[in-house]
Amino acid sequence: MLSQFEKKVADLIIPSPFIHPAESVLLAVSAGADSVAMMFAMRRLKHSGKIGTRLVVGHVNHNLRPGACDNDQQFVVRLGKKMGFKVVTRSVDVRSFAAQSKLSIETAARKLRIGALTDIAKETGCKSIATAHHKDDNAETIIHRLLRGTGFRGLAGIWPDKSFADEVTFVRPLLCVTRAEIIEYCRTNNLHWRQDHTNLDISYTRNYIRHSLLPHLQNDSSGSLVEQLAQLSRKSISLQKRVRQKVQKVWPVVLSDSHPDNITLNGKIFLDQSQIIQAELVRRTLTALGIGQRDFKTLHYRNIFELAKAPNGKRLELPGGLIAEAEYEKIIFHRPQKPKKSPPPPEISPKALEIPGWSQYEGCTIEANILDAGECEIAVFKAAKDKNIEWFDYDKITGEVVVRRRKSGDKFWPLGGAGEKKIGKFLTAQKITRSLRQRLLIIADSEKIIWLAALRTSEITKVTDKTQRILQLRFSA
Repeated sequence: MLSQFEKKVADLIIPSPFIHPAESVLLAVSAGADSVAMMFAMRRLKHSGKIGTRLVVGHVNHNLRPGACDNDQQFVVRLGKKMGFKVVTRSVDVRSFAAQSKLSIETAARKLRIGALTDIAKETGCKSIATAHHKDDNAETIIHRLLRGTGFRGLAGIWPDKSFADEVTFVRPLLCVTRAEIIEYCRTNNLHWRQDHTNLDISYTRNYIRHSLLPHLQNDSSGSLVEQLAQLSRKSISLQKRVRQKVQKVWPVVLSDSHPDNITLNGKIFLDQSQIIQAELVRRTLTALGIGQRDFKTLHYRNIFELAKAPNGKRLELPGGLIAEAEYEKIIFHRPQKPKKSPPPPEISPKALEIPGWSQYEGCTIEANILDAGECEIAVFKAAKDKNIEWFDYDKITGEVVVRRRKSGDKFWPLGGAGEKKIGKFLTAQKITRSLRQRLLIIADSEKIIWLAALRTSEITKVTDKTQRILQLRFSA
């Protein structure tokens, strides 16, 4: 028969989607009471038939306490094998990594631990990694975030499941129990564990919160502060899930342009969202650019919100070397370009298009076809087309058609315009960002420009009811 402790764990993980019966789970065991209790409880659930998941034990030796860390590793190996688990260990050098990366010992240990556990999980075929975080850990996390400054997302605390990278999900089966319940469970089942004396060192922020701040706050609390913060966490997670659903719908609309080193958001659409959605859009942008969020404080988000209202040319320097700029009702996030010491590359010459056929130019493929206008419906084409495909009156084109970059003094007659104008002035009037101008490709015949690719075609070569042959051009990356 399962104990009350084990029933709580079962009630958390069995209805949840993050531990699949057909997949293997890596149990992250440190040798402390929390992870020993998790290992024993998960073993009991498996033997009782409550879960059918294959379980593997993983241990990371941080080498921070001479002798003691090796003893922890030996303890986990012996206990795991005694319980019938396969045990895989990894050793990491936290102090060297912290010094090289200019990180605190806590942060360096966390990064290396996550990496090592992920490697073990992939090596052993585990899709999930179970860690022994519990309600008290969650309370400490929320308080820590409040001290640093946080928003609604931070109040969610520790999520029951979270994907870090490489399609491996971290799960927390003990988030439903307190530290006191874990100690009682270990004693009831005659489970032994090892003590880490560094957990008592209040020079570490988390230990200070655990041993000093949280007990002090509990003295002035009307009920269990740990339980109250657990309830706040659950409600915040529920709110955050609804926010993510909203962002999932807004993102394709607000995203104006996306490249590995820069992302452009539509400032008007961004400002139409509530501030909590704006914050999540910024966070998604940071993730897409590979910028860590750990150093982003509330002030940084507020500055970005204000930037969206700022005049053209306003610029922000943000953590991680990120630059945010306001430009023509757009917010452009990009990494600063490092000056190149080598000479600039030679100018790329224009290239004549194969008509009909395919042509390559600066990583783009241009497909050209000649169509019979009598068999084409312009209205249907316009309704279904995207910005990367256009039609032109082929009989109004002179000489060969080329693709090239902009040149100083370039002019063209934009579709719907009153006459010819300089391309620079046209781009300014259309509020085209600097990054897009730099990437702009031009399609021209021997006399005139017929298309600013993906922006505007020429009035001169537009298709009319008198058109007999249509030149169709399509760009693809």
